[in-house]
This record gives sequence, C-alpha cells and structure tokens, in this order.
Amino acid sequence: MTSFFSLSLLAVIVAALLDIAANILLAKSEGFRRRVLGVASLVMVGLAFYALSLAVRDMDLAVAYALWGGFGILGTSLGGSLFLGQRLKPCAWLGMALLIGGMTVLKFS
Repeated sequence: MTSFFSLSLLAVIVAALLDIAANILLAKSEGFRRRVLGVASLVMVGLAFYALSLAVRDMDLAVAYALWGGFGILGTSLGGSLFLGQRLKPCAWLGMALLIGGMTVLKFS
C-alpha cells in the first residue's frame, strides 16, 4: 500500500467505530438486563468483524488488527469518559498517547 489513506484504512476505521459503539451499548445494557441494547451490541460486533474482513483483503492482518484494536481502545476510553461519566487518570492519557505513536509507527513500517 503506497498511501496512508485507502479503502482498507477506511474499513478499519468503520470496524473500530462499530466496535466502540458496541462496547458503549454493552455497558449501557447493564449486563444484558436491557436485552435490546445487549443484542444491538452483539450485532455491531459482528458488523465490525465484517468490516475488518474487508480491510484485510488489501492490508496485512497484523496491521489491520492492531489499528482496529488501537482505535477501539482509544474510542472506547474516550466514549466511556464522554458518555458514561468515567474518569481517565493521567496514566490512561499517557497510554493513549503511546497507542497513537505505536499505531503510527506500525502503519508506516
């Protein structure tokens, strides 16, 4: 892959966004007590894997999976802070900065 932006990268980002939404819905489902939210979470995870499968057509699996996981962790951390009132400690912010650096190095390697 010669450019940073590609359809594969877009598929990874879509997969990560679906994963983030699934994680937030899972938290909101209160341990599947709110079944509709729990089932919606499972559906989104399935769609995220489908989007990831599209990405690995033209991107190495290791890169796609690492980017998906990294974006998912970042988004879920920030989503938990924004939508669930969870507080992030300074070491969490440092970890997210390290994730961004690692994902950038991986993408350009």
